[in-house]
Amino acid sequence: MDRVIAAQVYNRICELGSLSAAARALGISRPMVSRYLEQMEKWAGTRLVNRSTRKLTLTAAGEKILLKTRTLSQISQEIEDQSAKDMPSGTLRVACAHFTAIHMIAPVLPDLLSRYPQLRIELDVNNHPVSLVGERIDVAIRITDNPEPGMIARSLGECRSVLCASPDYLARRGTPETAAALAQHNCLHYSFFAGQSWSFLTTAGETVSMAVSGNLSASISSLLMDAAINHCGIAMLPEREAREALSQGKLVRVLGELTPKPIGIFGIYQSRDHQPAAQRVFLDALAQYLCEPSDSSVFPAESVIRPILNPL
Repeated sequence: MDRVIAAQVYNRICELGSLSAAARALGISRPMVSRYLEQMEKWAGTRLVNRSTRKLTLTAAGEKILLKTRTLSQISQEIEDQSAKDMPSGTLRVACAHFTAIHMIAPVLPDLLSRYPQLRIELDVNNHPVSLVGERIDVAIRITDNPEPGMIARSLGECRSVLCASPDYLARRGTPETAAALAQHNCLHYSFFAGQSWSFLTTAGETVSMAVSGNLSASISSLLMDAAINHCGIAMLPEREAREALSQGKLVRVLGELTPKPIGIFGIYQSRDHQPAAQRVFLDALAQYLCEPSDSSVFPAESVIRPILNPL
């Protein structure tokens, strides 16, 4: 049997999680898919998947082989059709958080999918980091200052945020005039860290860090924004998400004279070698969108607030 085809069938089995689904997607019989899988295991000299009545899972060897078969499949495609580099096709699996999916990725999808009709994008929206190999992810979009080691991290831009609260909350509790005054307020913060602090830069360029606490933490920024709009406390929110509420007066900026350090936005993937055209054009489109200047009518450039530790 053709080993390249066997590798492609194996990739599809891993993408879809079952032999039957792979058979339907490839337009071949399930027994044929099973034969190709057996060929792959014979070629590798070890079991690649654990089969059960409920699900199919990769063995440790299967995960390693998957990296190689993806590369083999990509090389085969490039050799067979050089134009594939200029006309991306196939399925690109992307992992990202809820905020990233809605406010960064969704805006680029209509044009991207229109330009490349053979491209299919699967979004795995999860507010906790996922294993690229274990979850069969091609690229993950992370908002962090510390990209994970052992992976390739392409810088795509910066995430800017604003410290804000509702006018009603500030009328009841008072408006903080300094970072230290945040200790007297109910601060709505992200739940990724046991101890939470917000860090800012003063106009003199000095770093000011303030431990904050409150009665609500969450891993989804939209939930924190809704809580802030409903007068629950002060929140550090992504600028793109808070812009409409600020323009409508539902939220107002707090401590606008302080400017926190930016957080990087990265595309994380496994290898620079044989980068699929789909991955390249996706990251190019995202980088272009994120580098476009945002509406400055709500946030003057010199007073934009950006959190240091928000892994959105």
